[in-house]
Order: sequence, then structure tokens, then C-alpha cells
Amino acid sequence: MAAGLVLTLAILTEVIGTVALRYSEGFTRAVPSVVMVVAYALSFYFLAIVLRQLPLGFVYAIWAGAGTALVALIGMVALGEAVSVLKIVGLALVIAGVVSLNLAGAH
Repeated sequence: MAAGLVLTLAILTEVIGTVALRYSEGFTRAVPSVVMVVAYALSFYFLAIVLRQLPLGFVYAIWAGAGTALVALIGMVALGEAVSVLKIVGLALVIAGVVSLNLAGAH
């Protein structure tokens, strides 16, 4: 499987885990808690696969940056979190960082 696709799966499963964590209510709700644990485990599994082909610094920066941006967007769009100019600028900077890392290449 292509490293880019596996990295995308790692990002998406991390985001699913983080959103599930929000709904677990401190691990008092079983289903979201289980979803969170499984999603995080899958995310780290996918990261381990990607790290066979790509450098750690590159992979982690993309995974963390893209995951952070997606979780922030989900929070604002779907969970009713406040939207501000500063948040939008911050998201744009995170996205610009991820794009610049991709343009610079993995090596």
C-alpha cells in the first residue's frame, strides 16, 4: 500500500479517536471509549507502517499537523465551537506548514 494512503489512514483514525474521546465523557460512556481506543491503536499501527518508508520527522509533522487542523475544523463546523479570525489564521498556518512539508519532499 502506498505510504501516502497509509499516512492518510493514520490521520483519519487519529481524528476519529480524538472526536470519540470528546464523546466518551471521561471514559464513562463505553461505546465512544472503545471507538477511541481502537481508533488510536489503528492510527499508531498505520504510523508504524509508514515509518518503514518515510522519515520520522516528516511523518510526525504531517500526522500531527493535519490531525490538529481536521479536529479544529470538526470542532468549529460540527460541534459548535467558537470560530474566530485568530483560529482561522492558525488553521491556515498549520495547513501551510503541512503543504510546505509535502512540497519539500520526504527526504
